[in-house]
Amino acid sequence: MLFREDIESCCEYCRYCRSMGDGEGVCERRGIVNISSCCRHFRYDPLRRTPERPAAVAPRVHTEDEFSL
Repeated sequence: MLFREDIESCCEYCRYCRSMGDGEGVCERRGIVNISSCCRHFRYDPLRRTPERPAAVAPRVHTEDEFSL
């Protein structure tokens, strides 16, 4: 869920931080920071969060009886 109340506060999801790769980002407030850190200026941006992949659906095996009238 993207809009939970208990979102983990970290720079990766903050509106002020831009990712540079390798676990670092550029924060408008603090400069170069570790993506997993957080500060008091944290503001959640739901567009930065990638949702978990849905569970894969197992393929169903069909029998010939299902296709006969």
